[in-house]
Amino acid sequence: MRPLPTLLTLALAAAFGGFTASAINAHLDNRAQASTGAMLPATAALPAAVAGQPVPSLAPMLERVMPAVVSVNTKQVVRVRNPFFDDPFFRRLFPQVPQERINESLGSGVIIDAARGYVLTNHHVIENADDVQVTLADGRTVKAEFLGSDRDTDIALIRIPAEKLTALPLGDSDQLRTGDFVVAIGNPFGFSQTVTSGIVSAVGRSGIRGLGYQNFIQTDASINPGNSGGALVNLAGQLVGINTASFNPQGSMAGNIGLGLAIPSNLARDVVEQLITKGVVVRGTLGVETQNLSPQIAQGLGLAEARGALVTRVLAGSAAAAAGLRAGDVVTAINGQRVDNAQALHNFEGLQPVGRVVELDVRRDGKPLQLKATLKEQPRAVTGDTLDPRLSGATFVDLPESARQSGLNGVLVSEVARGSRAAQSGLASGDIVLAASSGEFVDLASWRASFSPRPPQLVLRIVRGTTQGQLLMR
Repeated sequence: MRPLPTLLTLALAAAFGGFTASAINAHLDNRAQASTGAMLPATAALPAAVAGQPVPSLAPMLERVMPAVVSVNTKQVVRVRNPFFDDPFFRRLFPQVPQERINESLGSGVIIDAARGYVLTNHHVIENADDVQVTLADGRTVKAEFLGSDRDTDIALIRIPAEKLTALPLGDSDQLRTGDFVVAIGNPFGFSQTVTSGIVSAVGRSGIRGLGYQNFIQTDASINPGNSGGALVNLAGQLVGINTASFNPQGSMAGNIGLGLAIPSNLARDVVEQLITKGVVVRGTLGVETQNLSPQIAQGLGLAEARGALVTRVLAGSAAAAAGLRAGDVVTAINGQRVDNAQALHNFEGLQPVGRVVELDVRRDGKPLQLKATLKEQPRAVTGDTLDPRLSGATFVDLPESARQSGLNGVLVSEVARGSRAAQSGLASGDIVLAASSGEFVDLASWRASFSPRPPQLVLRIVRGTTQGQLLMR
């Protein structure tokens, strides 16, 4: 049976038409709402102004900056090795079987100089690429020219021959504070011109395993695969960071969990200037070896806490030696920045240019001391014949900082000449030298210093792939 109000509505509709029925229905609805105290949900448009002020929106700023963010597409030709088809007989039978494949990847970039066509991106975005194409926000795609990159800060510079470009001005990342609003722009998972927003979660973030020199901006703005090399901007539309990584215990492809990392714009500016003027990045160094403090060592040195970098060796002719630093000193701060351990000091050094003057807060015999040092150039490569004739034909470089952050110390064999003395002893390109009978070392500078004097027998402990072993150099 229908309820009485409905029957009454039908009767009146028949007698007086739909208009009267509608009016009565509206009256009944109002009575029902009044009796229950509930209001039906309504759709409302966003007001143009609230209390006389425009509604806050990022759209005007994004309209200016988004054309400066580009998509970076790379291709790499990879040799496919199939033992079955390596045989000449089978190769003649199946000549159509491909012996190469093309690996493609996608990242982001930021135009920082419209006149010159300079685009800033991550080193890992264009690493080993045979072809780099840049797609602009207006849909144009142009081939990019590689200008230089720095693996240890994960910064690369490329150039595109295009007109009517929009550049993003570089802001002062040193002014960022925890809590500042920021916006990330890039191409996550290939979705071009994607914008996410958040705040600065932390500045000066370091100690993240597997990455290079670290002084990251941490943000909760969503950063996913494909965002690498994209822009982190402040609300003024200035570039304050280059998005480089997201942290997820399940791997980066698992997606964003609100832990994104960006390279500060001031660091990127320093690296770009060196890449433009020199083609490479030259870093400054103190020329010391250090170790972490244990509670027992700290107590023996008269320190209240086990914090700082304990100097175990000062290399002759180094910046530290000229400044008066000694073995046994504990560096607790540098340029006012707290130093908690040996890795923190090493990380700070790696972010400084040659010639920079730094102030060291030191504890010596339990007493505070301040020293000034002018950083000298880190050696970039050392040839084996300058160290020992038994290493002739080999070239040594510092380990990639990502390997050092993973806990390795030593030097990397970057090249071994075929038929050389080093090659005849079994040394190969890609080997990591962890230790040697020449003496203790942790990096290229101390590796070179360890050969004074030369050892009567030279034995190297190396890592090759996942295997460790020893080589007797003859």
